[in-house]
Amino acid sequence: MLNPADQKSTAGADNFLRIDGLTKRFQDVIAVDNVRIDVKRGEIFALLGSSGCGKSTLLRMLAGFETPSEGRILLDGTDIVGQPPHVRPINMMFQSYALFPHLTVWDNIAFGLVRHKLPRDKIVERVEKMLALVQLTPYAKRKPHQLSGGQQQRVALVRSLALEPKLLLLDEPLGALDRKLREQTQLELHSIIKNVGVTCVMVTHDQEEAMTMADRIAIMSKGQMLQVGAPRDVYEAPSCRFVADFIGNVNLFDGVLAEDAPDHCVVETPDGKFYVGHGVTGVQGMALSVALRPEKVQIDTVAPEAGASNCLKATVQSRTYFGGSSVYHLVLNSGAKLKVSLLNTDRHGDLLPIGAVVYARFSPDAIVVLTD
Repeated sequence: MLNPADQKSTAGADNFLRIDGLTKRFQDVIAVDNVRIDVKRGEIFALLGSSGCGKSTLLRMLAGFETPSEGRILLDGTDIVGQPPHVRPINMMFQSYALFPHLTVWDNIAFGLVRHKLPRDKIVERVEKMLALVQLTPYAKRKPHQLSGGQQQRVALVRSLALEPKLLLLDEPLGALDRKLREQTQLELHSIIKNVGVTCVMVTHDQEEAMTMADRIAIMSKGQMLQVGAPRDVYEAPSCRFVADFIGNVNLFDGVLAEDAPDHCVVETPDGKFYVGHGVTGVQGMALSVALRPEKVQIDTVAPEAGASNCLKATVQSRTYFGGSSVYHLVLNSGAKLKVSLLNTDRHGDLLPIGAVVYARFSPDAIVVLTD
């Protein structure tokens, strides 16, 4: 779990949204537990976690649909906790899109502007601008059911942007789309939000969606923030076993610290010694884990020289061909499993046969030591 003091230390003058000690209790259940986050102006910030981790409750508190038990929400310097949802300069886009089926695309986008009694010329100007932004001007007269899922998603987005909110909230924004369309729409959605320049907080359980769209992500579990950082930092340097296991695929090995130095350490496990390219400032003999991503492992069929480090003898148990890559499940001498992902760079390359004896190799810099 992140130390609240560490979270506070990330604050800066350009932080636009500050979530300060936010807690939400439902009777005896703590859904959100003393969360502290600073979001910069114009940033896309993703809350990522499994179902029930508290991310949706946190988003609902930002929107005003839930009242915090403790803490503050500062938006551009103003505490908005006491403000009702319709007063807050915030718009929220739901997973279902919630488009009005009886209204045209044009009228759906104009709906909030009409409710706020903007002058007619301003409404027309704003709606036309939004339609052009998502390239839907030719579809202005259509009803939602006459659009594709991706087009409906874009209408819902610009309807949320039409009122020019200070903060945009996205609740599983692409959850209603099929996988192929979701992958295509991720980049479109990111481009639109960045083009407008609005600050955005999104909730998702889809790791790829968070890592594609967000400038920074926060990993949540049991109402707490475990790690906050850029997608690359969270993936390459997870702070604990939960984060390493939650983000992407990972091989985890339990062991003890055998040697520690500023530039390296050695971890002893039942499968052998892991020579790691960084120190941990720990006590010799302490229990810890090592994390190794499947794509950072190479497979060799030739036995290494005696005493070679970071080379594990294994047997191929299964393999799966995915076109661009193949995933191998290896069994080590201890009985532990090792997952390896290899790129299929050779169009006519042969797959390793089931039962083949191989040697899994990896560099010291490929390994991360986890003390939590």
